[in-house]
This record gives sequence, C-alpha cells and structure tokens, in this order.
Amino acid sequence: MWTRWWLWPLVAVCTADQFLDQAERIMATTPVIDGHNDLPWRLLTKFNNQLREKGANLSTLAGTHTNIPKLRAGFVGGQFWSAYTPCDTQNKDAVRRTLEQIDVIHRMCQMYPETFLCVSSSQGIRQAFQEKKVASLIGVEGGHSIDSSLGVLRALYHLGMRYLTLTHSCNTPWADNWLVDTGEDNVQNGGLSEDFGESVVRELNRLGVIIDLAHVSVATMKAALNLSSAPVIFSHSSAFALCRHRRNVPDDVLQLVKQTGSLVMVNFYNDYVSCKMEANLSQVADHLDHIKKVAGAGAVGFGGDYDGVSRLPTGLEDVSKYPNLVAELLRRQWTEAEVRGALAYNLLRVFEAVEQASNHAQDPEEKPIEQRALDSACRTSYGYSGAPGLRLQPAALLASLTPLLLGLRLL
Repeated sequence: MWTRWWLWPLVAVCTADQFLDQAERIMATTPVIDGHNDLPWRLLTKFNNQLREKGANLSTLAGTHTNIPKLRAGFVGGQFWSAYTPCDTQNKDAVRRTLEQIDVIHRMCQMYPETFLCVSSSQGIRQAFQEKKVASLIGVEGGHSIDSSLGVLRALYHLGMRYLTLTHSCNTPWADNWLVDTGEDNVQNGGLSEDFGESVVRELNRLGVIIDLAHVSVATMKAALNLSSAPVIFSHSSAFALCRHRRNVPDDVLQLVKQTGSLVMVNFYNDYVSCKMEANLSQVADHLDHIKKVAGAGAVGFGGDYDGVSRLPTGLEDVSKYPNLVAELLRRQWTEAEVRGALAYNLLRVFEAVEQASNHAQDPEEKPIEQRALDSACRTSYGYSGAPGLRLQPAALLASLTPLLLGLRLL
C-alpha cells in the first residue's frame, strides 16, 4: 500500500489528459458555436471601431478575452457576435449605434477572411465548419435597438441579424426585462404587450430570426415560449436553481424549454454561476448538468459572454478554454453525442427549425405601435395623425386642437 500511494497523482494527471485529448478530438470535427460574445463592443470602447489601428489587430489584440489565436486554441467554429448598444441609447440613438455595431462585425469578416466567414443561415455555419473558419453571425442584444419599429426590425434582418434579444436590462414599450423580477424596475407590460410585443414575436418567426430570451422577465419568457411558432434560445443565461440570480432560467421555464425544443446557452459570468465574486469551471459544468437533467441534453449550449463580463471562472478565463469545459463534461460521463450536441448540433437544430418555420410569402406585420406608448420627447409623429385606423386619444386630440379653438375664441 505504502509503495503505491505516489502513483495516484500520476494516474489523475494521465486521466485528465485523456479527457482533454478526447475533447480536442471531438472539437476538431464539431467546434463550438457560442451564443454570445461582446468583442464588437470592446472594439468600440477601445478603438471607436477603427479596426486598422495598430492595437486593434485581432491577431495580436491584448487585454480582451477574445482574439484570433485564442479562438483557434478554443476550437471556436461559430460565434454569435453581439451588436449591443446600452439602454441609455433608448429613445435616442439606439438604431444608429446598432447599425455601427453590425457594420463592425461585417468589417471583421472583410479584414480577416482567412478566419471569419459572415453567415446568416444554418447552412452557412456548416460551410464555415468545412472551410475551418469561424462562422460569424449577428445577434442584436436588446429590443430597444429596433426603436419599437417593425420596419427597423426587418431592415436589421436584411443586414444579417439572426437573433434578437427581446430586452436588455431595461423595459421596452412592449416587453419587460429581468429587473422587473427583482423589483428594481416597474412592471410595464406584464411580459409581452398583447399588441405590439406579440407582433414582434410573430414577425421574428415570419422572417426566420431566432428569439433570444436572455435578459427578459420570467413573464416575458413564458409569453414568448407560448407564442412563438419556433424554438427560442437563451443566448447567455444559466440555471436559477443553482444560482438564484434573476438573469438565470427557473426550472418551470426549463420545462417549457423542453416542451418547445428550445435551448439554454450557459453563461460563464461568476455572478450567474455561483452568485459570488468567485467561481470555477466545475460550477459551470454543474449548470450544464442541471439544464440537461431538467430540460434534456438537447436543451444545452454554451453562451460564455466573453468580453461582456468582468469576472470569469477559474479554468475559463478566455475563449481558448472551451476544451477544458468539454473535458469536464466527458469526465462526468456525458456521451460523445451529448457533447457534440452542446457544442454545436443543438444550436443548429434550433436554427434549422426557426428557418423552417419562417414564411417570407406571408404578409408582414404592419400595425405600428401606438403613439402614446412611445417617449415622444425626441420624436416626430409622421404617419400617426393621418394613418387609417389610428386616432389620437381624446386628451391628445383636445391638446392638439386647443390653439385653433383659442384662435377662434371658442374656448
């Protein structure tokens, strides 16, 4: 017995290497598709989106979780890049800011064609896999980016948006965000508004845009899951049962995820993993295990939130570390099929189902949001006063007629 104790550390190291070797073998043919990366926002804040600045070279980029060598080391084969603009742009320049972030994603693909392939379909992802490039997709993070306009939504689709996060950390006039569940924000719609909010969901389904429920309230989660004709995703959220943070997904919603064939792509942010400042890779794997247990192996994916968070688990410090997490899942006796599903095939299944449910021959949603639902401080009102079926409310009508009536001395 005493002659053998020293062998155990060597056995443990060899076993760990075995799982890592197996992970890399799997990922060589099934690279990870990650649901959310905020590198475009970092390019804005560090370089004002000037990609030709020396420090902005993505092959040598420092001080970020993401660069080209790290993506290669992490076997990243698909990435939803976030076209994000903060909530303080709502009712101001949100659309312009969103367009600029979409533009920088396209320019990444143009500047580094040997690494990135901008795609807008599930088939495009498969093509990128074959070419050993990073399939680069656009996710617009926050419904405020469409400025309560179905026309803007459709325009963003034509520019390549393939998921829309219905809210960020603020309500829109038509959907409630997660801060409603903490009491830090007021209930505005009780989930989705019955008129415009539901129209947004139907239009996303018609176009073939994935609905993303990260950041929304539980009521919005349930409303969208029940209304959508296609599966949805949570692009970067974890399991509420393990960390009781309202950005995470509760078990009753995970049951709806299972029933609808939807997907939860686990966030690596420490605050959503452990509800503490510190976390580790094993705890992230616990979230993957829990979602698998409640919603099924087909409901699990990766949504690291790299370059969008300030604290990451030990062992998952940047995008090069995905193989470590896959090795941990293999150590926990996930099957190779389950691992390949979490890496890529679950997302591809959802995306294909969204594409199949789309119907561009169907008439688009047309009815605009009611004018009274909008913050009018920085808006014109073209279209509202004269559009058929749209009428000013009595108080607004009286206010608009008051100058005329005063001029005629009728008041």
